[in-house]
Amino acid sequence: MMKPIRIAMHRRLNRRTFLRGAGVALALPMLDAMTPAFVRRASATETATPPRRLLAICNNLGLLPDRFFPQTAGQGYELSPYLTEISDLRDDFTVLDGVSHPGVDGSHSSDVSFLTAAPHPGGGGFRNRVSLDQFIAGKIGHHTRFPSLTLGVNAKAGRRSLSWTDSGALIPCENKASEVYRKLFLQGSPEEVERQIRRLRLGQSIMDTVAEESKSLQRRLAPGDRARLDQYTSAVREVERRLVKARAWEHRPKPRAPMPMPVDPSERSAYMEKTRLMYQMARLAFETDSTRSITLLLDSNNSPTIELEEIEITDGYHNLSHHGKSEKKLAQLDAIDRAHMRLLGQLLRDLKVSSDGESNLLRNTTVIYGSNFGDANKHTTDNMPILVAGGRFKHGRCLAFDRKNNYPLPNLFVSILQQMDIGVEKFASSTGTMRGLEVG
Repeated sequence: MMKPIRIAMHRRLNRRTFLRGAGVALALPMLDAMTPAFVRRASATETATPPRRLLAICNNLGLLPDRFFPQTAGQGYELSPYLTEISDLRDDFTVLDGVSHPGVDGSHSSDVSFLTAAPHPGGGGFRNRVSLDQFIAGKIGHHTRFPSLTLGVNAKAGRRSLSWTDSGALIPCENKASEVYRKLFLQGSPEEVERQIRRLRLGQSIMDTVAEESKSLQRRLAPGDRARLDQYTSAVREVERRLVKARAWEHRPKPRAPMPMPVDPSERSAYMEKTRLMYQMARLAFETDSTRSITLLLDSNNSPTIELEEIEITDGYHNLSHHGKSEKKLAQLDAIDRAHMRLLGQLLRDLKVSSDGESNLLRNTTVIYGSNFGDANKHTTDNMPILVAGGRFKHGRCLAFDRKNNYPLPNLFVSILQQMDIGVEKFASSTGTMRGLEVG
């Protein structure tokens, strides 16, 4: 909680004055992230290389570890049972074994740190930090209509997300594929466009007012408080800049829809169909260059007994994850995990056959698939199952690290950022780039 700001002479600043002058700015990162219809697509003359993209997917109940991780490592590793489901793609992905986020524990709370690596998410006073996708959006999001998309399948509203702002605020997931489609392709009537522009103008007016009132407050504050308030006014100006671009973009036509609007399943039990549709929306967003940064939280913990064609599922997803080595539960989990791998395989194949300049979407998109849980049955957060596909990395191998003293997963994030030409040397608790993951 922020300490109350006091002016010099130790006279307490009226709380209502402070809230009117700067309190709106406290929520600005959320406003920025939840109004992501900005600017335009970069032209061919502006980008010397094809766009680089990120799609990060987290299943927060994980996979059965002994059926996901290969028994051998290196270039010629033997495919595990689950990886046989995508054996035709083995040269397009790399498996990471023995990786985790240092200090991230917290049982089911750990999914909020999947892309932030913020430690102790289950502890009192926890505050998250910026997620990888939002860091990317802040660097290259101005090239596309949407700096980022935050998607979910059965994601618990306002409680679960992979995307977090610079200030550690949660960005809610969009759970309906139809709404993603609407955002990507439906322009709205001229009247609706004008209403949106008026809303954007109003937003800019509010930002101007906040900035002006903050200036008047600055003259009355002690140096330490003045510096803190300056951070808020800088955020106001950034939102103003983006609102101007958003207003200009409203008059530009959206891409032509390549398919009819998807029909959202009405029941949460249609979990796999919802996942398939979200994969489809992510691919369409990349194909139209509507964004270059997408997250997808598969909130398995918030999913009931799900529907599968291969086998009857008799219990809720969470209860199955606590299998206690029950053969019946393990058989059902195995079927669910294999269905996940088949859907992932289809996504990767669809990206691979989609041309993108002189290459294809998979070549220009790094896909992270994994979980915050190494073993959901034990609630452990070490030895996270992570698969990295696409991008401009050399694949076809299993990188195995110490399973007792894990290698820091944030090193992967640094490698991804550098591969996207975002010049950083550190992200969260990284110690460098990902050892063994080479750009090719």
